[in-house]
This record gives sequence, C-alpha cells and structure tokens, in this order.
Amino acid sequence: MEPYLAAAVQMSSGPDRSVNLARASGLVREAAERGARLILLPEVFAWRGPRQEERSHAERIPGATTAVLAALARELGVHLCAGSLLEAVPGEPRPFNTSCLFAPDGELIACYRKVHLFDVEIPGRVSVRESATRAPGGDVVAVPTELGTLGLSVCYDLRFPELYRRLVRAGAEVLLVPSAFTFPTGAAHWEVLCRARAIENQCWLVAADQTGTSPHGFPDWGDSLIVDPWGRVVARAGDGEAVITAEIDRDYLARVRRELPCLTHARLAV
Repeated sequence: MEPYLAAAVQMSSGPDRSVNLARASGLVREAAERGARLILLPEVFAWRGPRQEERSHAERIPGATTAVLAALARELGVHLCAGSLLEAVPGEPRPFNTSCLFAPDGELIACYRKVHLFDVEIPGRVSVRESATRAPGGDVVAVPTELGTLGLSVCYDLRFPELYRRLVRAGAEVLLVPSAFTFPTGAAHWEVLCRARAIENQCWLVAADQTGTSPHGFPDWGDSLIVDPWGRVVARAGDGEAVITAEIDRDYLARVRRELPCLTHARLAV
C-alpha cells in the first residue's frame, strides 16, 4: 500500500459564508498543491455565528455549500472531508452538525451527524449549550475508500472512546476529527485526547481545529494535529490559519497492529 499525504486545514471562521468558503477553497487548494490526497476542514468552517441565528443559517445537504465542495474535490481530484456544516432537516427544529465526505469525482459518499453535543459551563471562561440549538445524530460512520477506511467524528466526540472503538471495529484506519475546541479545554486535553484515540485504536488521526476568537466571544485552541498509530504527533499547526500535512503509511499501521495486537485482545464489548 503506497503512502499518501493527508492535510488538516486550520481556519478562523466567522458569520460571512462567502468569505469562509473562499478562504476554505484557497487553503484546500494549497493542500492539494502540496500533494495532499486527503484533506480535512474544521468544524463549522462555512458559517459560524450567534447561536440564536444557527437555525436560519442551516442548509440542506446536498445544497449550495456542498455543491461548491463537490466541485472543488472533483477539480483537485482529492478526498475532501468538509469539516462540518449546520444541516437543516424537515421536521427537526434544530439543525444537525454534519460532516460530509467527498470522493475525488465529487460524489458525496458519506455524511456523519455529530453524536455528542458540547454542554459545558466553566465559570468565567466558557459557557456552551449546543443541545439548545443543535440536534444529536445517532449513527457510526466508517467509509471504505482507496485511501483506507475513514472514521468520521466531530470535536466533542473526541471525549467518548466508545465511538472510536466502534469505528475501528467497522474497519477504520484513519480517524477524522474536525473541531472547534475552546482554549481552556484545548490547553488541558486536546493533544492528550487526540493521541489517546490514535493509540488505543491503532489508527492514524487527522484533527483540524478552529483558531482565533470564536463569534461566541471565547478563544479557540487551534493546534491542529496529525497523529500516527503509535501516538506520535507528526504534524502540528500552532496558532493562526494554516495547512499541515503528513504522510499516511498504511503498511506502518498494519505493522503496529501486528506487533502489538491489542485490538484482538479486547475482552469487553462496547
């Protein structure tokens, strides 16, 4: 299995969809020019604004934004994971936070609706109640591709190892984690959670984060990462908008699983 290059795109998205899409397209093109065949955008990359406006800015999938992304994936010939979008669904008053995966021919091959919603109160620092404005998904989504099986997740999911164990049992080799981690929780837990999910599931992990100050008034963590199946950070973004890349070697993944076969030793069902 030939190694290939994966990229994580770090952005600072705001409430202007056209500006966000233009910036995302430019950064995806940069990643493709550097040779990336798998490119990940961050959570809510296309629109990020006041919570009370989320419903009015949610959109259907497929829709106008996914059409732009499908065309971009087709033009560049890449697998493009479009972080997440706020998805409007008839009959559901709250939008889903949905990650979309496009094949190199532009086909929308998978959608994953974020299962775990971020309801957190850190006095004086962060107050978020995603469940007030967003609906939770309920499906585990692992997608076989020519680049290996990709396991889809979004941000707060990172704290729930049972989701990733289900993904790896479904064949996942590369875990994708588009995110908008806050600064306080990111400083404390972002890297250790990313490394833990890669180590315990013996997977590559690509995590693209938001950076800067969110429209909700608190800072985002940034520090997008690519982690190998042994838990080593092989690429890191730091602060600011950026593209990071790393080589994904599936033979190395197979060797890690063969030499330390802990996935075959699990005794408890998830």
